[in-house]
Amino acid sequence: MSQSQIALPLTQAASGEPERIVIGSSNRAVADALAAAETWPFRTAILAGPARSGKSLIAKWFASHTDGGAIDDADTRDETEIFHAWNRAQEDGYPLLMTVSEGGWDIALPDLRSRMGAALQLEIGPPDDDMAAELMLSHAAQRGLALGEGAPAYLIPRMERSYAAIERIVAEIDRLSLERMAPATMSIWRDALEAVEGPEQGRLL
Repeated sequence: MSQSQIALPLTQAASGEPERIVIGSSNRAVADALAAAETWPFRTAILAGPARSGKSLIAKWFASHTDGGAIDDADTRDETEIFHAWNRAQEDGYPLLMTVSEGGWDIALPDLRSRMGAALQLEIGPPDDDMAAELMLSHAAQRGLALGEGAPAYLIPRMERSYAAIERIVAEIDRLSLERMAPATMSIWRDALEAVEGPEQGRLL
């Protein structure tokens, strides 16, 4: 399935932050849900996912491109404040998107727990091959790095399949390319793999 992207409301992205959200099999259901916020139970959705999976970027996009509000890292915030924010959203009639860590949200406040339990539960899964390749190219483009032809096909089967690992490998390739003042070729890919994943992976051909 071909990938698509959601443009973020940024004139200039922060250092290391993509300007667009890559949409693939792992988060397509999330993108579809964002387009139908009026159908969310109590106009509330909770988005969980692994580190660096784009939850914060999605929340930023939702708050800027819709009539809704967003609370990032809700599971780390004061529960009473979250409860009041939810009440305000209900009173004013706007949808509220909250992001939480992959492990879920252990809510102590009973009133908040019951309301969040009724919310739409969304989750970002791990990236498949196509999405991992698209993310790798997106991170490289953000750095102004030419990865070289065939880089995703070589790297993805040999590395940890996670959003954070994709960022790390691109950053390491960029570092080595700048350090050696050389384009990113297979020798740099291999050394980057060894640095990020360990010598065993770096030696795989």
